[in-house]
Amino acid sequence: MAEVAIHPLVSPWGRFGLYSFYLDAPEPAIVDTGIASSPAEGMAPALEAIGRRIEDVRWILLTHGHIDHVGGAHALWEMTGRRAKVVIHEADAPLLRSRRGHVEEYLAGRGRYLHDPEGETKVTAAANAVISGELEPTTLVRGGEVLSLGGGVTVSVHSIPGHTAGSVAYVVDGQRSVFVGDAVQVHGAANGFPGFEHPTAYRTSLEYLRDEVRPRHLYLGHPYRRADGTAYGVELDAAQAAEALHESLQIEGRVAAAAHDCLCAGLRESASPYSPFAPVAAQVGYENDPTLEPSPFFTSMHGYRTQYENEPRETTGHTETQ
Repeated sequence: MAEVAIHPLVSPWGRFGLYSFYLDAPEPAIVDTGIASSPAEGMAPALEAIGRRIEDVRWILLTHGHIDHVGGAHALWEMTGRRAKVVIHEADAPLLRSRRGHVEEYLAGRGRYLHDPEGETKVTAAANAVISGELEPTTLVRGGEVLSLGGGVTVSVHSIPGHTAGSVAYVVDGQRSVFVGDAVQVHGAANGFPGFEHPTAYRTSLEYLRDEVRPRHLYLGHPYRRADGTAYGVELDAAQAAEALHESLQIEGRVAAAAHDCLCAGLRESASPYSPFAPVAAQVGYENDPTLEPSPFFTSMHGYRTQYENEPRETTGHTETQ
C-alpha cells in the first residue's frame, strides 16, 4: 500500500504560526486545529491549493487540549457538516468541552507565580476569542486504540503524558509517521524553555517515543529549538527525530537537577521575574521573559514543585548519558 501523503497546514496567530496536518487517507484526517480562525483562514485555502476540500475531512485528531490545538475544533467540525469524528484523550477532554477549563488550568498552575491581577480576565478573554465553541468529543481515547481511516489505513493512538496529562501520539501504521503535538519540547519554542506539566511522565514519554515508537517521520506542533536557538522544522526525518528526542531528554535532565537543588534549598520569594525559582533560571542559563504566555518556565517549575511535594523520593536529578 502506498504511503499516506501528509500536508502541513499553517495558520497565522500573532507571533506564532499554528500547525495542523492533513492526512490524505480515504477518510481524510486533520491533526490539531489551531484557533477559531484557523479552519477558514489557514486550512481551507491550503487544502484547496492541493485539490482537497475541508468538507471532506472525516477525522479530527487532537494531540492535546491546549487552546492553540483545540481552538478551531468546533469550527472545523461545523465545516465538515458535523460529520467528522473528534478524537481526544479523556484526560484533556475537559479543555475541549469547556472554555472555563483553560482558565482553571491557568489559575492552578502558572498563574500562581505570575502575580498578574488581570491574569484571569486575560485568559478568559483569550478563551472566548480563540476557542470556536465548546464541543463534546466523538471518541475518547486512553492509548492503545487503532483508528481506521479507510482503505486499510490505520492510525494507532499512544499515550504520551507530560506536556499535558492527556497528550497522545498518533502513528500512521506501516510508515511510522508520528504526530506528537507539543510532547517533544526540545529547548522550547519562542519562549526558549520546555513546557510540561508532569516532569516524570514527560521524561518517560520521551523515552517511550525514542525506544518503542522510533519515528521515521516526526511531526511537531511548533518549530521547537535546539540548544543554540536554531529551530527545527515541524517535519523531522528519522535522524532529526532521534536528535530532538535526545536533546529533549538532555535539557529535561538539566532542568530537573536545577529544580531539585532549588526545591531542596527551599523556595524564596524575591524581586526576580523568575521568583521563587530564580536559582533554576540561573543554573540553566535561562534569560528570556518568563511571563510571556504560555509561560512554560512557570508551568514546568510548578510541575517539579508538585512532584517534589507529593513524591519527594522521586525528584532526584537526571542526567542523560552521551
